[in-house]
Amino acid sequence: MEILLKNRDFIEKNQYRQVEDVALELANAHHPDAAFILRQIEGRQRLREKVPTWSAVDELLYPVRLSLEQCSGEPAARYKAQVVERLFAEDIAAHRSLSMADLTGGFGVDFSFLAPLFSRAVYVERQAELVALARHNFPLLGLAQVECVESDGIDYFRAMAPVDLLFLDPARRDGAGRKTVLIEDCQPDVKVLLPELLAKCRVLMLKLSTMLDLRQAIDALGGVAEAHVFAAQGECKDLLLVCRSDFSDETAIFCANERANFFFRASDEIALPVSFADSVRGFLYEPDAAVMKAGAYKTIAVRYDLQKLHPNTHLYVSEVEHTDFPGRVFKIENVVGFSKKEQRELSALKRANLSVRNFPATVAELRKRLKLQEGGDAYLFACTLHDETKAIIIARKNVSRR
Repeated sequence: MEILLKNRDFIEKNQYRQVEDVALELANAHHPDAAFILRQIEGRQRLREKVPTWSAVDELLYPVRLSLEQCSGEPAARYKAQVVERLFAEDIAAHRSLSMADLTGGFGVDFSFLAPLFSRAVYVERQAELVALARHNFPLLGLAQVECVESDGIDYFRAMAPVDLLFLDPARRDGAGRKTVLIEDCQPDVKVLLPELLAKCRVLMLKLSTMLDLRQAIDALGGVAEAHVFAAQGECKDLLLVCRSDFSDETAIFCANERANFFFRASDEIALPVSFADSVRGFLYEPDAAVMKAGAYKTIAVRYDLQKLHPNTHLYVSEVEHTDFPGRVFKIENVVGFSKKEQRELSALKRANLSVRNFPATVAELRKRLKLQEGGDAYLFACTLHDETKAIIIARKNVSRR
């Protein structure tokens, strides 16, 4: 693009500066390409952490901020590719020709990690600007063989030949730009379209709002072979449903992060026995966002041989360290109650990271009562134990996992 060539040197020299400072400089100079330049600098800065593989390519072009905010991060995109690679493992091993279509292409991050697994990959997007960016960016990312189509995804889908994989990430904003959550409030409404979608593919992968109730989404759609909850940096990043027309068994629910991955079924979670801790010592385990979202409260205890503190306190203990646990692990230093004498032990801390779990007070209320500033390397968990007593667990992050 001519506009990129003309401004490339300026973008390169200023890509690490505060965007606001660059904006002021360009405004004072009445630069005709200011909007384009600022978009490229902001895009590089946002993608540097979010999608480092992309940000390493200097010639890429970036869209408006909303598209950058909505696109997947690299760990989440790589996880989708791992799921798809497993689903089609036999075909890939046999070198069979596979096809896919992404009907809601967006900025194309997910597509760029899925497409290399297929001999034919079609990116479909209705926004002309995003399609133009995709046609520019994909060859730079080694995806010269893909097809980019400017079209409404559903219009394209109804006219296309069947494919092996259909991928959809329905728009989760209404006409006024407000965020939506429910499946039927997103565009397109996959709940209505599901029979048509399943008739055109072997596997349908849906990326839905992480705010959805997972069990309700599974029940509402039907035919969900797998549900995936992916977390990174302590946040739930993706909720994925893998649907097949011929599937009628119980859904396998996967909890995943960058360190661990396991699956369970809802019936297993109901039936599993779980043991409760008589004492709090050794190591404290706090499940990550994927485990919590999936509701694998008993499964995680049994899978890692842990004891739960209370049916409604989703913290666990073990005298043996489990370094592959999907979540945070702490070394327990002490447990104190709420008498004045016991809480004197906290007075020496001055500052600590405070959390409440199944406890009748907020973090702000408790921090004020204990006169604790935020921060430091001490972690306090105010919680209810199995015998219904209230306690504060004093712990430090385990050195082996820092």
